[in-house]
Amino acid sequence: MTPAAPNRWRALAVCQLALFATLIDVSVTNVALPSIGRATNASSSQLQWIVTGYVLAFSLVPVLGGRLGDDRGRRRMFLVGVGGFVVTSAVVGISPDPTLLIVARVVQGLFGGLINPQVSGIVQQLFSGAERGRAFGAIGATVGTATAIGPLVGGLLIGIGGPQLGWRLVFFINVPIGLTAMVLARRWLPARDARHGPPPRLDILGAALLGLTTLCVLFPTVQYDTVRDARLFWLLVPAVPLAAAFLRREWRLTRTRSDPLVDLRLFRRPSYTVGVLLALLFFAGFTGLPLVLALYFQLGLGFTALQSGLAVTAFAVGSATAAPLAGRLVPRFGRPLVIVALGFFAAGALAIALVVSSAAPSADPLQVSLELALPLLLLGIGAGGIITPNQALSLADVDPRMGGAAGGVLQTSQRIGSAVGQAVIGSVFFAVLAGGGSYPSALTTSVVVTLGFIAATLVLGLTDLGLTRRRRLAAPTDPTYT
Repeated sequence: MTPAAPNRWRALAVCQLALFATLIDVSVTNVALPSIGRATNASSSQLQWIVTGYVLAFSLVPVLGGRLGDDRGRRRMFLVGVGGFVVTSAVVGISPDPTLLIVARVVQGLFGGLINPQVSGIVQQLFSGAERGRAFGAIGATVGTATAIGPLVGGLLIGIGGPQLGWRLVFFINVPIGLTAMVLARRWLPARDARHGPPPRLDILGAALLGLTTLCVLFPTVQYDTVRDARLFWLLVPAVPLAAAFLRREWRLTRTRSDPLVDLRLFRRPSYTVGVLLALLFFAGFTGLPLVLALYFQLGLGFTALQSGLAVTAFAVGSATAAPLAGRLVPRFGRPLVIVALGFFAAGALAIALVVSSAAPSADPLQVSLELALPLLLLGIGAGGIITPNQALSLADVDPRMGGAAGGVLQTSQRIGSAVGQAVIGSVFFAVLAGGGSYPSALTTSVVVTLGFIAATLVLGLTDLGLTRRRRLAAPTDPTYT
């Protein structure tokens, strides 16, 4: 199928439908946790693992899943991912106890992580030029919409089903969505091009090394929020030699053209290398700040989880609105669009700190949340204007045959940045509280740390902008994929 194929927008809609299910699953689960705890007698640690297990598993497989899609067919891997996600969602919904629920959530996360790189690979395969930016913009709008309505959907389903059935409906809703996506995928997603000879060998050892490296980085940063035990970070020590062994192996396989898991020739493209690093830095601030905002709303202002979700609706609306617009503009403006969006994000974060720090101790919580609506809208506009263009720019020069693996590496950098940001910014928040500080001061200090991540991202973007202009003047030839 060529980029001009008439079904390409229908194929994108199928991808959006499946992606929506995997993303909304996180936010609706957060709302459902109290009901799950009461219905299954799950401990606080088990409740945390219902969320953590999914996130960790989701983060371990994008690179492997992307490679499988590139080599074995993206439609096939998409159907495997969605089918597994449907089955495990049903198992989660019927789970009688926390143990089975946690195991099913981990497996559900693995299948969810398999879906995402197929989406980016399919966009690479079917779209080019300005249309590719529009397609990534539509994906960004899906992310923002899932974030916005997740708490509302969760609260509505729990209200309809009651304390025993309601939380199960949160997971059962994935079944009709997933089955619909599978039926439409068989009709509209492109089949794998015919190839002569056997498919490339799968780099099992490389996948194991990368999985262990990612686990050593993500496990302590994610689990720290639950146990607050700094000894977890000793797991970062083996991550260094594991990462070195992975890179050494992939470099050898790349040099000898022996089917590496990640073809390191990808990083000869400056746009891709910068995009991966920019995603790593930005997602640290992007996900860390909403985490402490939720803590501020629930612990500082006394909001319920549903009220907290409603309070940040402006953020999700801004992101969902800006993402498709940014997707249309990125072919015209390129990296400067990302830099402007970083300014919006920084302005929104700074405004949040000003509103919270200037509010009187006796201020009405509802009034404070209303005053935060505009800063959160700016924050969302900035996020939507960064994530979509960065994804489009990062993959613009990547050979579509490598689109799945390239997208998987980009998604893994986002997951690692998210985990690191949540751990660092969350630790700062609680450290201020432990030192006798108030919730407003804890949030304000966390914003300062967030702005540090954003400043580093901005420096990287400006540096890349200058180097790009210099490369254009020099007009070098880059035979990356020859």
